[in-house]
Amino acid sequence: MPQANRATTSLWSLGRLRRYLPGLMLAILVAALAMVLQAIEVYIWNQPIIEGLVMAIVLGMIIRTTWGLRPSYAAGVSVAAKQVLEVAIVLLGASVDLPALFKAGPTMLLAIMFVVVTGIAASMTIGRSLGLHPKLAILVACGNSICGNSAIAAVAPVIGADNKDVVASIALTAVLGVFVVLFLPLLIPLVQLTLYQYGVLAGMTVYAVPQVLAATFPVSTLSGEVGTLVKLVRVLLLGPVVLFFAFRYPQQKHTTARVSLNRYVPWFIVGFLLLGLARSSGLLPPTVAEPLREMSRWLTVVAMAALGLGVDIRALRVVGRPVALAVLGSLAVLIVVSLLTIKTLNIGG
Repeated sequence: MPQANRATTSLWSLGRLRRYLPGLMLAILVAALAMVLQAIEVYIWNQPIIEGLVMAIVLGMIIRTTWGLRPSYAAGVSVAAKQVLEVAIVLLGASVDLPALFKAGPTMLLAIMFVVVTGIAASMTIGRSLGLHPKLAILVACGNSICGNSAIAAVAPVIGADNKDVVASIALTAVLGVFVVLFLPLLIPLVQLTLYQYGVLAGMTVYAVPQVLAATFPVSTLSGEVGTLVKLVRVLLLGPVVLFFAFRYPQQKHTTARVSLNRYVPWFIVGFLLLGLARSSGLLPPTVAEPLREMSRWLTVVAMAALGLGVDIRALRVVGRPVALAVLGSLAVLIVVSLLTIKTLNIGG
């Protein structure tokens, strides 16, 4: 009987591997092509014009929009965009200097909380002024101000949002997020940001964790590490926000998913902090940290390729003008509030 159980488990594992392998291999191939193109750039111009990290997103997006994505690739691409990225974030902790990242102290935490709360309030006001349904305005506000689709998925059942509201609120997130990745670095010279300050800005404004990595690491390692930390703190605020709306909409409690610590404190955030503490305290020697950092970099490129493969620009056609304007207006407010907060408190100056 035990042998039969082992055989069944083995077949089940093989089935899962066959399900995920096509999409994973596609993401790896796109990532490899992106790194080859970066190497060609370095050979011609002595430096990359477009970093491999960003190139992977662009290539993936072109492939998805031009040829689509077969159903057989979807599961593997999803794993590459989520689980592979989470492992990359954990390994990134092995190379960060947490004391340096925390140099802003409690001021940083208060600034992040202020930007999130202000962003949600302003976004809801913009959405309502454009005629959006109150629940749709809440979804757009939470998606913009916290962590994109994850926030929308968590808040939707709490407020009893319709499926059409969920679809409408996430339609622009992936596409607009890519454009933010490409153009946000232009603000560095325009508003005279330090590399630390740019990392804070990206962490406070960019929708999703992978997009934060793509917007910051091509600029500098410091920007990437700071942006990642700020974004992870922002993600942790999803729990309090969900609880707030649960009390705000008590009649919807029967649809609210069971509260789970793991849901609002993701394992990769804990892993990132633990490895960061080990590195900063000297428990993790540089000889071990450097290979982990390199592995994190490669896994991140694979995750960025998967992110691009999940973006179809044609999705913009299904979004109504009021929703598009609400998302764009919300993003603009978030960037302005973040910049004013950074400059006023002189964070990283």
